Amino acid sequence: MRVEWKLRLLLLPAFGVFTLFFIAPFIYFFVLSFWSVKLYKLSPDFTWINYAKALTRYIPIYQLTFSVAFAVALTCVLLGLLYAGFVRFKAGRWATVLVFIPLLTLFGGYLVKIYAWKTILGINGILNGALTSIGLIDGPLTALFYSPLAVAITLVYFLLPFAILPIYASMRGIEDIELDAARDLGAGPWHRFKDIIVPRCRAGIISAFIICFLLTVGDYVTPILVGGKISMIGNMITPQFGQKFDWPLGAAMSFVTLAVSVGFVAAFSVLISLWRPR
Repeated sequence: MRVEWKLRLLLLPAFGVFTLFFIAPFIYFFVLSFWSVKLYKLSPDFTWINYAKALTRYIPIYQLTFSVAFAVALTCVLLGLLYAGFVRFKAGRWATVLVFIPLLTLFGGYLVKIYAWKTILGINGILNGALTSIGLIDGPLTALFYSPLAVAITLVYFLLPFAILPIYASMRGIEDIELDAARDLGAGPWHRFKDIIVPRCRAGIISAFIICFLLTVGDYVTPILVGGKISMIGNMITPQFGQKFDWPLGAAMSFVTLAVSVGFVAAFSVLISLWRPR
């Protein structure tokens, strides 16, 4: 018993930090979401009007945000599966180097990556210039810049390492003999993928989706720099805590975003959990 109590005492500092910097602010902003603002002062009266505004006024922005987030997360998972599968089963002695490459990209600055893609996708950017010079297009492709596509491309590039690493970690538990046995029994590449690799990588796939989806939903810098007039929900929440000083509405919008995000993540996790070899 004394050893158990000593272990619990050792956990107290970590639990205290977690409570102070996560649980307490979470509870505070949840309570704040039911308050109102009167003459630029917070008024602690209970009201549902903030959630009503969040669920009616910003529906198109929520739709765009979650559409982009789902597309980005799904793309990252699929590309992560392809890259991790190649590294794990085909790269041989180069596997360590190929794993280190996406890890190395995480050391680059976030804003540097955004500005790099802004240069690539711009109206007079590298990609449009290259396509024009070789005669594939007559004029610049405006859809590549200041559009949801530009936001999605930039976020996929930034978040792909966060998908590759957990998926690759899951794949390390798959033995080569399992795939060799399936091949000897007549299973083709698709059957080996869906019956062995996906079920064994379930934890890594779910982790990759959660990370990429949540980071996309909460991002507000990328839409500003490469999205132009495209606004995602992060761009709408940020001003509520700044120049508009409507913290209750901002908190309500945040909790609506959180609730819908949890729903998306739970649905994806259930679908992957139901994946069974056939």
